[in-house]
Amino acid sequence: MKLQRLFSALSTALLVTPSLAAPSAQPDPDASTLDTRDPSIPAGAGRPFNAARPPKPVDTKYFKEPGGDDALGHYDNRYYTGNQVGYDEHRNSLRYLIRAYLTVFREHNIETWIAHGTLLGWWWNGKIMPWDPDLDVQVSASTLVWLGKNMNMTFHDYVGRSPSGEEVHRRYLLDINPYSVERVRGDGMNVIDARFIDTSNGMFIDITGLSETNPGSQPGVWSCKNYHRYRTRDLYPMRETVFEGVPATVPYSFDKILIEEYSQKALTTTSFHGHKWIAEKKEWVADEQQQATMGRRKRSAEAIAPHVPRSIQAERSGTGLQNLKTIFT
Repeated sequence: MKLQRLFSALSTALLVTPSLAAPSAQPDPDASTLDTRDPSIPAGAGRPFNAARPPKPVDTKYFKEPGGDDALGHYDNRYYTGNQVGYDEHRNSLRYLIRAYLTVFREHNIETWIAHGTLLGWWWNGKIMPWDPDLDVQVSASTLVWLGKNMNMTFHDYVGRSPSGEEVHRRYLLDINPYSVERVRGDGMNVIDARFIDTSNGMFIDITGLSETNPGSQPGVWSCKNYHRYRTRDLYPMRETVFEGVPATVPYSFDKILIEEYSQKALTTTSFHGHKWIAEKKEWVADEQQQATMGRRKRSAEAIAPHVPRSIQAERSGTGLQNLKTIFT
């Protein structure tokens, strides 16, 4: 009987011992598992109780802007002063930018040409359209490689004249995106391959490269990372011209490229984005200025007619484009 009572006591002790043990370690709330269960869903239903925390997205974007809207998205974050450039100074800053860029590239014998909205501005009157937030140029992918090896992170000084005749001094940074060697869009964060940046305010020129991404199945088709496509015969031979008073280059079939990108109306519409085309002045003028310029006079038929770019009109010499006038007649 004593032995039986001893076994009974040991059994009772073994039964209660787990309740006296130290508590097991709890998972660290900062560990890789979290309680992701919706409290409104019964236990065991829906997602696992301890689903793995999703990895944080990696920010691969090289060029950074101070904001994502249409205004702040056109300044480089490194040189943005916190104040957006006003209307008149914005146009002047872009003018200095493109003059410096085209001059530097020509001095180094680097092929580049104006593109997109900048090319459209050239078509109208050889100038920047006053509502453009930035400028666009293109180069070949092989040129990008050369720029990355030889001119990346170089500074370039510019001395010019303001509209009032004052001397202007600006410094620009040529920055080549390290992702420019990748000729596919990827995650879409690096479609701009390089920039020419105004260090005084952060304004810039976007530089994109063109390459034959599928030479086997699509020979002679050049594209950028933003899916703009061109045929070799539309790009070459390049045409010599003038833009904002300095020598520039445009694609051979500039009219076809512009129509495909912007439609035929872009070459004939004379009222856009708060501006009117004043044929007598061959200028885009803001509506308020247009009212003061035109007064109460009715616009003539010439003011709403298709416009032949000043850069290819017969009376202008030395542009190399006079023979193209027949395209628009």
